[in-house]
Amino acid sequence: MSHPLVSVIVPNYNYARALHLCLDSLRAQTYPHLEIIVVDDCSTDDSVAVAEAHGARVVRTPRNGGPAAARNLGAATAAGEILFFIDSDVAANPDAVANAVELLAADLTIGAVCGNYDPVPLIRDSLLEEYRCLQQSYWLIADEGPIMTLYTALLAVPARVFTEIGPFNPRLRETENADYGMRLAQRYRILLSPRVRGVHDHDHELGVLVRKVFTRTALHIPMYARKPEFPGGLSSGPRAWVSIAAPLALLTAALPLLLGPAYLLVPLAGMYGFVLRRRGLPSLLGFAGLHFLVNVTITAGVATGAAQWLLSRTFRQLYDASFPVEGTPRWESA
Repeated sequence: MSHPLVSVIVPNYNYARALHLCLDSLRAQTYPHLEIIVVDDCSTDDSVAVAEAHGARVVRTPRNGGPAAARNLGAATAAGEILFFIDSDVAANPDAVANAVELLAADLTIGAVCGNYDPVPLIRDSLLEEYRCLQQSYWLIADEGPIMTLYTALLAVPARVFTEIGPFNPRLRETENADYGMRLAQRYRILLSPRVRGVHDHDHELGVLVRKVFTRTALHIPMYARKPEFPGGLSSGPRAWVSIAAPLALLTAALPLLLGPAYLLVPLAGMYGFVLRRRGLPSLLGFAGLHFLVNVTITAGVATGAAQWLLSRTFRQLYDASFPVEGTPRWESA
């Protein structure tokens, strides 16, 4: 088996406390032919010192431009045939890169391989982080297989595909991954594989999580509205449907009050069963409360995004195909 050079690109902004764990995991990869590039986006902590101490090549953005700009700079300086993007708050499993390379080599119609997270936090800080790990791991497990969006925390893309599709849209700081997936899916298949895994240091502060969930939900609305123009319609996986289903989920919150003890007879399935099997009943109760709050936040984000889409032409054109990809999809010409 040939071993093409893989350029591992780590966009980073003020994540020194997790960055060393990320870089340790990259040094422990079983894949033999790597270059590691940390793209520091004007951090104010000691991230650069951490990266240099681990022997990584460090490049710096001229100004804080967000993850899209950082990934683009890393890709522009990379020498590898395959680009492996990993967020600086993720530690990859030892076989993550090797498995991604194998999956890409096995099917040239696959333009990107995304990874999943283990349902445990990289750094244990709070019950909120425990909740977020379980929630996101469950969503991604449900989404495994061919997808119509992109998860960038663990992402492998052939350099030739990245050149063909073009860079991440640097104007998007929160939803650049979904925009790129929308463009990439016009030409290639995207695979979310359980073979590419890592451990994520999720947000442990409630205010940060609420802001991210609200902002990203609102910003996804104009993209969902345009989805009929792209392959797969709204079938972008569970996360897309969460934005639609969250208002309905709030309506079920009164069931325990209406049904009383009979509510305990309702079988636990889906996400709640997933949590119960892994963490037990006390964790499930805390999880349910936090998940209710997240659903409230998503509902507010949906309402805000819908209002902005109706009232603002600029908001409707947020995903304006700035980097169009034309031609026959690879899977139709193969």
